[in-house]
Amino acid sequence: MIEFRHVSKQYTRNTAALTDITLSIDKGELVFLSGPSGAGKSTLLKMIAVIERPSSGTVSVNGQDVGRLNASGLPYLRRNLGLIFQQQCLLNDRSVLSNVMLPLIVAGSTKADAEKRARAALDKVGLLDKGAFDPLALSGGEQQRVAIARAIVNRPQIILADEPTANLDRASANKVMDALKAFHDVGVTCLISTHDETILGDAQRIVYLQQGRLVNAELAMNEGAA
Repeated sequence: MIEFRHVSKQYTRNTAALTDITLSIDKGELVFLSGPSGAGKSTLLKMIAVIERPSSGTVSVNGQDVGRLNASGLPYLRRNLGLIFQQQCLLNDRSVLSNVMLPLIVAGSTKADAEKRARAALDKVGLLDKGAFDPLALSGGEQQRVAIARAIVNRPQIILADEPTANLDRASANKVMDALKAFHDVGVTCLISTHDETILGDAQRIVYLQQGRLVNAELAMNEGAA
């Protein structure tokens, strides 16, 4: 479903975010992207969503070279992606429910259909009772779960989550991870970046980045624990 072929990203002559990344992710996989801050995790995720484009190599989603997409093709790609970033970017001048409805309204759904689907998305993350609240009235973990509901309201094929548990307490982090794993359980492909090794204990697959390069996950984690 997602394939990187010899992908590099060079911001300046002396600054490489990624170097020669070759990686495949199959449909329905749950993959953790791990490594220290600055390892290139966010850049890798942004390339799948074409927020960044490779300096060399190709990034393919469902067989399509997304690096060649023009502006008119990007909305069709992104409708199949659920994007969750550290900064939730919730709109504080509208309710939680309205925030989750927004992607559907922008895509042309009726208000009634958008509200029905937004309520269902909030229910999936355990926040249906908070729909009328202002985002600022919620805890950090609840705001992150609202961001997850907004990301999945379009029923995406792929969820890209960039450090979704950063700055959360352990109980809130566990709830966020439970919500993401629930979507994986129904067949959604999930790629989750994190430098929090405490959430990697039951991971089936870990891709480890260090200084923009892929390294052996088990070796790198063992060395970090030594």
